[in-house]
Parts: sequence; structure tokens; C-alpha cells
Amino acid sequence: MRNRAYLTEIITDIVLIAAGTLLCRFLSVPGWAVTLGCGALMLLAHVLFLQRRYRAIARMAEQIDRVLHGQEKALVSDSDEGELAILQSELRKMTLRLSEQADSLRQEKHLLADAMADISHQLRTPLTSMTLVTQMLGRETEPDRRAALLRDLRLQQEKMSWLVETLLKMSRLDAGTVTFEPRDTPVRGLLMKAVEPLAVSFELRGIRLVIQSDGSTVCVDPAWTQEAVGNIVKNCMEHMKNGGSLRLTAQTTALYTQIVIEDSGEGFAAEDLPHVFERFYRGGNAAPDSIGIGLALARMVITGQDGTVTAGNRPQGGAHFEIRFYKSTL
Repeated sequence: MRNRAYLTEIITDIVLIAAGTLLCRFLSVPGWAVTLGCGALMLLAHVLFLQRRYRAIARMAEQIDRVLHGQEKALVSDSDEGELAILQSELRKMTLRLSEQADSLRQEKHLLADAMADISHQLRTPLTSMTLVTQMLGRETEPDRRAALLRDLRLQQEKMSWLVETLLKMSRLDAGTVTFEPRDTPVRGLLMKAVEPLAVSFELRGIRLVIQSDGSTVCVDPAWTQEAVGNIVKNCMEHMKNGGSLRLTAQTTALYTQIVIEDSGEGFAAEDLPHVFERFYRGGNAAPDSIGIGLALARMVITGQDGTVTAGNRPQGGAHFEIRFYKSTL
């Protein structure tokens, strides 16, 4: 009985029937005439109610049309109670949801366009260098110079290969097609394997590497986590001067396993800190060949395993990264 439309119609019908009965009893009006009159009045009342309801439905349809064409954000409820109010409430929820999804799709479209532009730019740089080096190789006859050009060509090829592979991994993580396979892994061994691909670069730059671990284990996917840690270490190396130092420290508490990565470089500018892990972001002190996706991939891998990663500056100078993998049971 909370439906006002039905309640109003029922009360109207009762009033008309009662009025007809009284007329038939006290005024000696023929029953058929009273019945016919009451029927006509009831029909007229129902027509008026239907017209009112259809006008409300028409207004609702016009509002939906305006919402679908972007002229309004949501339906405005003008029904008090009853089926129309319930229907309008549900349609309002639906249009709000559709509007939010449309805004999200527009934002994703802009982000995708920006990402494609960044990817094109990043691929164009090594491709242009490779083209120039190839042309120079065709004209160069001096052996030492040809060897140097070949080394440059190999470096550009490795850079482009790393870029493509990293972008593919990020797209898989975005699409949710990556299945992490966590298992108990010795933290020290994980850190050693993470920095292993950079050993030659450390030696050439004269960087002193220190790894300290309490001998604990952490339940993570070893391969993906090694890559995440390696990307952070690579970022530190690229922002350090020759002869610097890099320290990786791991320890386990009752709540989490923590990995701290610190370097002796120049650290982060205050305005860059909120954007360190953003895709394609390059800070003010970024290297000329920096791409800005290594730290983004690292965060995706770590957070995808219910971990956290933060960046900051050491009080004595240099970058400070802190990774935490929380324990599921205590």
C-alpha cells in the first residue's frame, strides 16, 4: 500500500462506488443508470491517472535522451513513490554508472593516445641512431672506428629490445594476464640475481655494491620480483656518478619483509617525488636516454603481489627506495 498511484485509484473507485450506492438507495435512481454513471466516472478517473503516468514516463524518456547525448549528467527524480519512482531511481543509478564509464573511457583514450605518442618517440630515437650508425658503417673503412660503431649499434639494439620487452610486460600486467607464482625465496639470493645483469656496468662505473640480508625468505614470484628490484637498482645506477656506492638491505619483521635500496647519487627533486613511479615520467635530473618505464613496471610487479614500494631521499643525500612484502599469516 506504499504505492500512492494505486492507493489513489483504489480510494477513488471506492468513493465512486459508495456514491453510486447511496444515490441508488436514497434517490430511487435506477440501478443500471447508477452503474453506468459510476463506470463512466471510473473510466474517466483511470484515463486521467494514465495520462498523468504517461506524462511522467515521457518526461523520464526526454531526460534519458538528454543524458545519453551528454546534455545532462543524471536523471532528476520528480516522482514521490510507486513504480515510477522505483523505475526512475534504478534508471538514475544506471545513467550515473554509464556516465562514469564514459568519463573513464574518455580518460583512458587520452592516456592511450599519450602512451602511444611516448612509445613512438622512444622507439624512434634508437631507430634513428641505428639508421645513422648503419649508414656510417657503410662508409667507414678504419677497423677501430668500425668496431666502435658496431658497439654503438649493439647498445641501441639492446635498448630497443629492452623497451619493447618492458612495454609488453606492462601491457600483460595491465590486461591482468600475468599469473604470479609465489614461493618461499631466500632474500639474499633474490637480490644477488636481481643485480647480476648489471655487474659489468657496476665494474665499468666503479660503483661499490653492498648487499646485507638477515638470511630470511620471502614468499614472492622470484623471476618477476628480481626484475622489479633490478629495475630499481638500474635507476639508481643511472643517477649516480662513477665511483659511488649502492646498498641493498633486507630484513624481516613479524609483519613484513623489507628491502631497502639506497644510493649515493643526487636523489630526487621535491617536485618529482610524487611522480617517480608514473609511466613515462622523466624527472628534471633524468638521463638523456631515460625512458621512464622501469620504475613503473617495478611498482606494478610489487603491488601485484600485495607489496608496497616508496621512494624518497636519504638525509645525507641520495635516493632511498623501500619495498615491503606483507605476511599473509602472523
